[in-house]
Amino acid sequence: MVKALWLSLQIAFFFTASAVANYQLDQSAIVIHSNQTEKSCSYTVIIKTSCSSVSHTTDELSLAFGDAYGNEVYVSRIDDPNTRTFERCSKYVFEIKGPYLDVICYAELLRYGSDGWKPEMITIYGPDLKAIAFIFNTFLLEGMWFRMPSCISRSPPNYAFHNYALF
Repeated sequence: MVKALWLSLQIAFFFTASAVANYQLDQSAIVIHSNQTEKSCSYTVIIKTSCSSVSHTTDELSLAFGDAYGNEVYVSRIDDPNTRTFERCSKYVFEIKGPYLDVICYAELLRYGSDGWKPEMITIYGPDLKAIAFIFNTFLLEGMWFRMPSCISRSPPNYAFHNYALF
């Protein structure tokens, strides 16, 4: 059953790959907020823009995701100001290097700019981790982190240095 489901997902991913833009982020854009100093793991992040979003955005977009132990992967700018990144109804694939994470407990986005942007979903794949999807499906407010949690049973660390909007 699991193998059949996995095969179905691979086939579906293969057929949608032509509509997916693939971006390799410059490793200098990664800032690690943990006690690890090496970028030892590779994560695949797929961001799908909602079909009810603006046609495309030139806003500055930041991404962070992490575990319940305070380990975090942070990308200060996941957008590319030289292209029409994050067009409506599109998927974008990013390969991001960062510290090893336990079970991913949250994903969050930050937007600065006047265009607006509505992400539909973020899916994160990592080494030895189950893929996890975070459904956003709402326009992001400017200048405010928007966090989607997934580890309800654990208490997250104190993130007093961020300004969060929790929904």
